[in-house]
Amino acid sequence: MIKKIAKIFIIILVILTGAFGIIYFAKNEKLPIGDSPEKADELANKMLVALNKPAWDSTNLVSWTFAGSHKYVWDKKNEKVSIQWGENLVFLNLKEWNKGKAFIKNEQIKDKKLDVLRGKAYAMFCNDSYWFIAPYKVFDNGVSRKIVKIENQKDALLVTYSAGGVTPGDSYLWVLDEKYRPLYFKMWVKILPIGGIKGTWENWITTKTMAKVATTHKIGPITNIISDINTGSDLSEIGLPNSYFDIIK
Repeated sequence: MIKKIAKIFIIILVILTGAFGIIYFAKNEKLPIGDSPEKADELANKMLVALNKPAWDSTNLVSWTFAGSHKYVWDKKNEKVSIQWGENLVFLNLKEWNKGKAFIKNEQIKDKKLDVLRGKAYAMFCNDSYWFIAPYKVFDNGVSRKIVKIENQKDALLVTYSAGGVTPGDSYLWVLDEKYRPLYFKMWVKILPIGGIKGTWENWITTKTMAKVATTHKIGPITNIISDINTGSDLSEIGLPNSYFDIIK
């Protein structure tokens, strides 16, 4: 009986492996080789003009919800952020890691689980904030930009991160519309086994501080919505007391 079960398991494993192999070779794209970095910088700057980057730069506070479950309050000016999911609430001081605090059901965590929660919250913040404001990050330190020709000899912007976040080395190929706003990008990232997966940037809105952000991202059958977006110059403008982050001073 045990041998029979093992044989069935092996057959299923072979079938699944073969199916993945078919999908991999059908969908996997090699990372394109770009050139013309000066021209790429021009295209990147046109995108930032279209999205009003100065407005984003002057936005001190922003709150949002990612995919209906991860809730953020980000003090950009002072580099502090709170992340809430389920019964967890984590406050991170991005300049002084040890000041970060975590709570479960309003009870402060002080044992070894504290750093587990802080680490998970930071990884979530890196991922979810990227989907929120990635176009504004194309001139971050450690980022290179090149031009890749796509259909009809249209210029697309290849952006590669050599540092930052939790997955340095990731690359994204941005395709822009006629107004230089992102339509979608293709991803070559460590977290995905297949290169060239497409993620859309749709339903653009203008925030209260006049920065422009996309609120819908489709990746295959998955749609992630960014909701409850609020921006301001201080915490009171987004409905919170100015003492909100005092806990991690």
